[in-house]
This record gives sequence, C-alpha cells and structure tokens, in this order.
Amino acid sequence: MVAYMAVMAREAWTDERLDDLKENVNQRFDAVDRRFDEVDKRFDKVDARFDKVDKRFEKVETEMKAGFAEVNARFDAMQRTLLIGFCSMSASIIGALIATQL
Repeated sequence: MVAYMAVMAREAWTDERLDDLKENVNQRFDAVDRRFDEVDKRFDKVDARFDKVDKRFEKVETEMKAGFAEVNARFDAMQRTLLIGFCSMSASIIGALIATQL
C-alpha cells in the first residue's frame, strides 16, 4: 500500500534547508574556483612555452632571410656571368663575320 502512495512535493523550505543548500552551492563554487585557478596556472606555463617558441621562430626567420639573401646573390652572379658570356660570344661571331667579309 505504501508503494501506491504519491510523493508530495515540499512547498515550504525551512531556513535550515536553505542554509544547507547555500553551503552546498558555496562548496561547489569553491571547488570550481580552485579548478579554474589550476587552469590559469597551467595556461601561464603554456604562455611561457609559446614565448620560447616565438623566439625560436624569430631566430629561424632571421636565418632563412640570410640564406635567401645568399641564394639571391648567387643567382645575380650567375646571371651576370651568362650575360657577359652571351655578349662575348655575340661579339666574337660578329667579328668573325666582318673579318670574313673583308
């Protein structure tokens, strides 16, 4: 017979129950705050690591710029050599044609 009885909802909250609820909620918020404090500490460590990574990328970028400058200088030297060779060969051919026509 007890199994068939409807459970009645409490409509009135006593001060003790409200205090218990408040304490329970405060404890949960304190636990959440502690967890967020730990997360903040971990993010501070991550930020420090990112600062190190940024410095490494700056170093690599500087090295890459120096390397590209060297490659560009070599291409410029090769282009200059090819131009001098082309002009020399053209002058030789023109000189040979003029010499054979005289």
